[in-house]
Amino acid sequence: MKSCKMIIFGILFLTTVLSAQKRIAIAPIHAIGLDESAIVTTEMLLKMDLENLSDAQIIQIAPDAEVPCYEESCALELGKNAAADEVVLCRLSRLGEKIIVQYIHLDVKSGKTILADNTISYSVEDLDTVIKRVAMSIVRSEPLAKTAQVGTITEVENQKPLRRAAHKTSGFSFGYLYPQNGYDNIDDSFAIDFRAGYDIEKWSVGMQFASRKGFATNIYTQYLLTQTDICPYIGGAFGFHWVSHENAFGYWDEQANEWLEDNRENDGFEIALTSGIRLFRTYNFQIMINLDYTITFNDYNDKAFVFTLGLLR
Repeated sequence: MKSCKMIIFGILFLTTVLSAQKRIAIAPIHAIGLDESAIVTTEMLLKMDLENLSDAQIIQIAPDAEVPCYEESCALELGKNAAADEVVLCRLSRLGEKIIVQYIHLDVKSGKTILADNTISYSVEDLDTVIKRVAMSIVRSEPLAKTAQVGTITEVENQKPLRRAAHKTSGFSFGYLYPQNGYDNIDDSFAIDFRAGYDIEKWSVGMQFASRKGFATNIYTQYLLTQTDICPYIGGAFGFHWVSHENAFGYWDEQANEWLEDNRENDGFEIALTSGIRLFRTYNFQIMINLDYTITFNDYNDKAFVFTLGLLR
């Protein structure tokens, strides 16, 4: 008896959850100048991307060959018949080699437009990226231009000025080194570095050459926390640092009236813990704000924070 009650309770709970879940219907895609396989594939991609990006229940409305749907009023009627909360209408039109993609996101109950936007695909092959961006735009209720992130830049955006098309990075930054131990007990020291690297999805790796109270060269890696224009990151670096010390070669002892050699090593391997933020990551230039904590394994036990501001491209 107890198990039956649990089963009934589970069914009622599942029914409640499903009834509360938002339902988004996709009206049949109306296309001009595209073959049937491209249309069917586009519909499948849109449904799959919406399911991956949203918690809503996605309903694909089957096309009606006798009554094609390419107007908002028709899409709203289909949405009502499917008991959907919202409906998406998408139109594709070939113009030469280009494919114009128009989409409208409607609220079924009120009939109001939640979002309407359009973009261009320069090829059928680029449609998968374009449709992913359309799905992101619908889920976020934002214009397509505001959904740009690394990995989903379309061909039309790559052709715009400043938009980033490559994963290679290079640039420089400058700031100050703030000693925490060693470094002749100075307050701060000017720092500048040059770096070249490569972005691999959520990771960035590269080489850094720096002048900061001496000379340093490091191999670094950073974990990029987002793929959008505001991208925090954390990471680390390992390399070699020759630190300039005033008494690195010795000093004159006035009491003994003689030159005394300083046998301590001022160079050594270095590790760094890194954090920071990249701005405008989807563009072909980026602003980088970086904070390192460095430890140099030498006889002076040099440790410091290094704050720098720079540009990457």
